[in-house]
Amino acid sequence: MTSPRESPVRVGVFGLLGSGNLGNDGSLEAVLGYLRADHPEAVVDALCGGPEVVAARYGIPATRLHWYRGEYRTASRAGAIAGKGLGKLVDVFRTAAWVRRHGVVIVPGMGVLEATLPLRPWGFPYSLFLLCASGRLLGTRVALVGVGAGPIADRPTRALVRWSARLAAYRSYRDAQSRDAMRKMGVRTARDKVYPDLAFALPTPPPGTPPGTPGPVCVGVMDFHGGNDDRDRAEEIHRRYLDGTTRFVRALVEEGRPVRLLTGDACDRSVVTAILDAVDSPLVTAAETASLADLMKEMAAADAVVATRYHNLVCALKAGVPTLALSYAAKSDALMAQMGLGAYCHSAREVDADRLLEQFRALEGRSAELRRTLTERNQAAAGRLAHQFTALTTALFPAADHSHALREAP
Repeated sequence: MTSPRESPVRVGVFGLLGSGNLGNDGSLEAVLGYLRADHPEAVVDALCGGPEVVAARYGIPATRLHWYRGEYRTASRAGAIAGKGLGKLVDVFRTAAWVRRHGVVIVPGMGVLEATLPLRPWGFPYSLFLLCASGRLLGTRVALVGVGAGPIADRPTRALVRWSARLAAYRSYRDAQSRDAMRKMGVRTARDKVYPDLAFALPTPPPGTPPGTPGPVCVGVMDFHGGNDDRDRAEEIHRRYLDGTTRFVRALVEEGRPVRLLTGDACDRSVVTAILDAVDSPLVTAAETASLADLMKEMAAADAVVATRYHNLVCALKAGVPTLALSYAAKSDALMAQMGLGAYCHSAREVDADRLLEQFRALEGRSAELRRTLTERNQAAAGRLAHQFTALTTALFPAADHSHALREAP
């Protein structure tokens, strides 16, 4: 708490928040919960992708991340290209001015140091670099908290990500391979810690159905076209993913199983529509979800979950439901292994419906055992995240008489 003579700490949160991705918003929600519980005196606002959504949903002031409103639309006309170019220059000064007003800026979770999905260097990597460089130049502590990282082949993107991490005052990661990836990029990570994903700090949903009552199979889908290095094969990868997932859903329906389709981003709705049209059965329904809490509530009522998006997996595991991952990146495999379900991963790039059904039946055969395992792993995750928030307080909110200076990350 601040003394009467001290001004409240101004804390900024930064990222593609309020932009339709439930995982990003769930990470924000976890950090806001920590700030409100441990630092209620902090004055919080956001620089983010969807300021209207963030302000309405979380009750904090929010500013648009980019000056140019068409930032994430493909620029083909001369006017749009000029607008984007001017926007990059204007954002240098906008970002610095916003950072200057804060004592602390937190980047809450998210895969901000990876390129597992299509990504251009002058999009979010550039924005993150501006943030971290402004923080270092202006004396504002920038914290990358529980973030994901991975190998990046594209040189400009890799350089921006590497320098962003180097310039941050605090770093922690959501898995060991993220820390290893940054170390291989030349970032000194000896003092960086690994903790569970921030979404594991969100409230656990109550059981959705009474014991012994059959529930649906939740299938979390994704508008998946491969990663940053798969642009030449994007449509082929998407077609194979959609065809395999549709065949799997149809097979469940033929067995009389109700299926609940879930998404994790607004762009996933096209996949839901395609599956509903292809299967055309009253046993297949789609859920409307606006948050990770909504996702967890749906999943808590399920017998089992098959999901693609990383935070769909986190929600299913957090809800304690046997889960099979349609994995599109090593982060999903690592998460499943951490939670004791490493054997239940299937490549999203090569969805084989018959093989997926075999894995699903094996998963259901161990349902009671896996639910006990998940209870134990969730308890351990909660303890680790308590340590994360304690470490964050020590690093970012030192007491006035605290003799330990915040470390400077090289």
